Amino acid sequence: MTRHAKIVSTGRYLPEREVTNDELRRRFDPVVPEFIDKMEASSQIKSRFWAPDDWATSDVALPAARQALERAGRKPEDVDLILLGTDSPDYITPATSVVLQHKLGATNAGTFDIGCACASFPTALAAGAGILATNPAIRTVLVVGVYLMHKLTDPNDPMIYFYGDGAGAAVLEADSKPGFVGAAFQAGGEYHHHWGLYAGGTYEPATVEAVNAGRTRVKMLDRYPPEINHEGWPRLTRRLAHDAGFALTDIDFIIFTQVRKPSIELVMADLGLPMERTHTIMEAWGYTGSACIPMALDDALEKGKIRPGMLVVFVGSGVGYNQAAAAFRWA
Repeated sequence: MTRHAKIVSTGRYLPEREVTNDELRRRFDPVVPEFIDKMEASSQIKSRFWAPDDWATSDVALPAARQALERAGRKPEDVDLILLGTDSPDYITPATSVVLQHKLGATNAGTFDIGCACASFPTALAAGAGILATNPAIRTVLVVGVYLMHKLTDPNDPMIYFYGDGAGAAVLEADSKPGFVGAAFQAGGEYHHHWGLYAGGTYEPATVEAVNAGRTRVKMLDRYPPEINHEGWPRLTRRLAHDAGFALTDIDFIIFTQVRKPSIELVMADLGLPMERTHTIMEAWGYTGSACIPMALDDALEKGKIRPGMLVVFVGSGVGYNQAAAAFRWA
């Protein structure tokens, strides 16, 4: 039997504490409230949610993972493999996926982390699909995207505007009917010094000097050119369509990284697709990084926007610069 990976269920977690733009305006008044105004007009982000101060990234991932498994009718011990995508890990090492495995009670699962920032979820879907297709002993793969970047941000940095916490998860299983259609990847490593956490690793181990200088906090050192997504997302989508053998017009639904709604509108026009074939969550939940695509997927499913038989595409991009896309025929 030919084994095709299909997404059998999804889940998400959104923390309880809402932080509105007005709250951030009050925090930074009178210094940079106009920055918040500018970012709101540019991104359409009006709010975000933050996890409790004593939580780690694995704690944010746990409720989404549990929900996805419950909806699939699976127990934690049924999971054979956990793939977790994030760039706000619990530790540099060990992997956050092994911490989640322990907290979830997935005693039979192997794990690995995927560190492609906001491109991690489509990357993990493609990796999980390939493993299911070639390993009959692996039956259930749990894919999680999770983000807790606000905790790694200087609270006095107005760029905290972008960081919303959350998690999304999907359960992948093998089926004889087509599910996973294909994937495509591209990167721009010349942008690796633009945005990131630049001390605490081997390039610059954490020191008192690095901490005092703020280099162990996430920083944007240089802005990305707008075309990195405005041209990169359409180029990657066209490559995926060409390699997987479908036309752009065959795409029934497409979900992008949720950082700027105007960017999604521009790219949808480039692809010749109406906005009704996509979904956005950044307006209410903020930019949730590695979690935003699975959270948007779960929300779109909840709202009845994705139905059986649809060709669904995921396009993600994140610091590095990584971009990844994956396509599934919805079961």
